[in-house]
Amino acid sequence: MAHSYTPGLRVTGNALLRRERRLPLQGDVLVSLGETVAPDTIVARTELPGNVQTVNLAAKLSSDPAKVATCLTTPIGSPVRKGDIIASVKSMFGLMTTTAEAPCDGVLESISTVTGQLIVREPPIPVEVEAYLQGVVVDVLPEEGVIIEAQGAFLQGIFGLGGETFGRIVVAVHAPDQELMPQDLKVEHRGCVVIGGAYVRYETLQRAREVGVAAIIVGGFDDADLKRLIGRDLGVAITGSEEIGFTLVLTEGFGHIPMAQRTWRLLGANAGRIASVSGATQIRAGVLRPEIVIPGDPGTAPAADASEGDLDVGSWVRVIRQPWFGRIGQVTSMPSALQMLETEAMVRVLTIRFADDAAEATVPRANIERIAD
Repeated sequence: MAHSYTPGLRVTGNALLRRERRLPLQGDVLVSLGETVAPDTIVARTELPGNVQTVNLAAKLSSDPAKVATCLTTPIGSPVRKGDIIASVKSMFGLMTTTAEAPCDGVLESISTVTGQLIVREPPIPVEVEAYLQGVVVDVLPEEGVIIEAQGAFLQGIFGLGGETFGRIVVAVHAPDQELMPQDLKVEHRGCVVIGGAYVRYETLQRAREVGVAAIIVGGFDDADLKRLIGRDLGVAITGSEEIGFTLVLTEGFGHIPMAQRTWRLLGANAGRIASVSGATQIRAGVLRPEIVIPGDPGTAPAADASEGDLDVGSWVRVIRQPWFGRIGQVTSMPSALQMLETEAMVRVLTIRFADDAAEATVPRANIERIAD
């Protein structure tokens, strides 16, 4: 009988995780080695240089560019407020005064005696990096950031939108094949990580935005609603920076797909705990999966890792490439001989019977991942 081995999404009740939290440029690290941090603990802080605005003093003052520096009423390096007089010149035998105002709050940075341009630097932009995980600082990167370690349940999704967030886990439906409806989201779910079932509609996500939930975790979503949700075509870039008001993680794929039993049980076993969620996804080279991390004692959740395993007839798999991306089915046969694709490539394939409509398809083995039974 044909036999194979394939990776898949990690779904484990007990994982040791490390996350690097690094500033975009050097700054101050605010926590110490061995310190316990919460998801919203600020671990590092810095300031990005403010934007630059230019003022054409030569034109505004009708003056020679070589002389505009002598017209400044405030020396270079001085802070100014928007509307302050920063330069003036008298004309008509001293009877008229022409002035120039600061276009913004900031600092007078430099002036050119060649072009007559004055550069005003806006105030610096503060940047703070949060811990994201509830855990322990196990390494400090001087002036750059920290590495945080946490142990607990860890689950990967197949697709996500939105950035990092955290909140208390709330299971809003009764079964993994149930759809998450607008009425399932209550006012008390504000700031929570809400677990749905098989599907979520665009209208329900609108309700999630109104309520102010931190994240929605469901089995599937209609890919036709993606553009409505984010306001643009998704493209091929990494996700995670979308400003949709919450983070969305699909555990199974696109369409009405019941959440895998193992995932459902693990999330349900950790209801009431604080979970950290990231929707960042990258399908191409350097694969990045959306994730749910639940630090602490995993409790009654199963501890074995379902990230990878033997693949055989009867195994449940998910297709991870088009044209059946996200669909789940059961392996019905695994021919040992190579078969030719439409591209004329010779590859190993398998036959899948899809769970939603019982249709069968022949799929390259490289295009699937095993999921827990």
